[in-house]
Amino acid sequence: MLGNILITGGASGLGRATVEAVAKAGGRPLVVDVRLPEGDVDFVQADLADREQAERAVRELVERAGGLGGVVTAAGIDACGRLEDVPAADWDRVIKVNLLGTAAVVRAALPYLDGRVVTVASTLGLRAVSDATAYCAAKFGVVGFTRALATELAGRVGVTLLVPGGMRTAFFDGRDERYRPGPDARLNQPEDVAATIVFALGQPPGCEIRELVVCPATETSWP
Repeated sequence: MLGNILITGGASGLGRATVEAVAKAGGRPLVVDVRLPEGDVDFVQADLADREQAERAVRELVERAGGLGGVVTAAGIDACGRLEDVPAADWDRVIKVNLLGTAAVVRAALPYLDGRVVTVASTLGLRAVSDATAYCAAKFGVVGFTRALATELAGRVGVTLLVPGGMRTAFFDGRDERYRPGPDARLNQPEDVAATIVFALGQPPGCEIRELVVCPATETSWP
């Protein structure tokens, strides 16, 4: 039994798929998102770019649910373009949501947590590409944060770093055509990636899945 699992970004994409996978596995999803999720789930609206909102959302959900068995930080945004072309506020927001929001949620959850943390990085947290300085900086940061956190919490809280490749979600919607996967791109279904998150969450105490790379067989950004 997974228990109460807090999921950021649970209204769409990988987060939504994780909500469904957790519920199917017998867990209780607790969602933090800037948007209202579909269905009947415990939810608090918060902008993860705002640390105080993130912390307040975690506290409210955990106190309402009565404990916490796991955290999944699936929320993520991007701002594509060359450094000089991306508005500074948009660039900064990617760092705030993807990296600082991840840290804020995990920090707020730790006093209540009896289980495991799964952070969501990206293959672009291992390999840098042009026109993605904000996203790469944030996801490289999530990789470093998670590896350090795993060392810090060893023996107390399980920590898993998930490194997904491209997924067939709305993440790419609204971008300039040159920053969208082509019609022949092979992307993973978010449900398949969510299944690996549930697998990590379900490991017994003392069994650590430190890192998972889950990408399409033809992923170009890994290794």
